[in-house]
Amino acid sequence: MDKPQRGYWCECWTEDLAEDEPPKLQASFDAYTAPQADRWVAVALRTISPALDADSSDEAWAWLYEGRIQTRRALSRMQPCTVSVTHAGTRITWTLRPVLFVPLAHRQGIELPTCAYEAAASLSDDA
Repeated sequence: MDKPQRGYWCECWTEDLAEDEPPKLQASFDAYTAPQADRWVAVALRTISPALDADSSDEAWAWLYEGRIQTRRALSRMQPCTVSVTHAGTRITWTLRPVLFVPLAHRQGIELPTCAYEAAASLSDDA
């Protein structure tokens, strides 16, 4: 990849609804197509659905059968989406956002600045 590429940044967050704490990031994934992004959520929901209570499992399967189509359409239009289920006081939310992936500079054969070596030396001195 030598030029920016459109894709989706996908994250999975959990939030304990009984606690006054911010949500916690559990996982993230870079997808390059709408089907790849929504498949990431689908695989996760299918994996956890047997452990969910009946209502949460119904929520998960409703998205898998009906909501997934709407999600994929929105992603194809480069619109952000969220999918959530709540189980036993914990909300699990997947966020899917359109992004532009920018390639990193290729460093092979390029000399790093002197400060990079100085920082590495000071770290080894501290050890």
